[in-house]
Amino acid sequence: MTYVCDVCGWIYNEEEGYPEGGIAPGTKFQDLPEDFECPLCGVGKDQFSEQ
Repeated sequence: MTYVCDVCGWIYNEEEGYPEGGIAPGTKFQDLPEDFECPLCGVGKDQFSEQ
């Protein structure tokens, strides 16, 4: 599953994770820390939509 930031368009892909931010491949979006922020624009998880 992929999720897109509603503000800037950055895409979080669960298969790829976000290794640069310490998020392992295979990490589900719902399992990201509550304080996870978009690495491009800094908004929170509530500003992402399923794609």
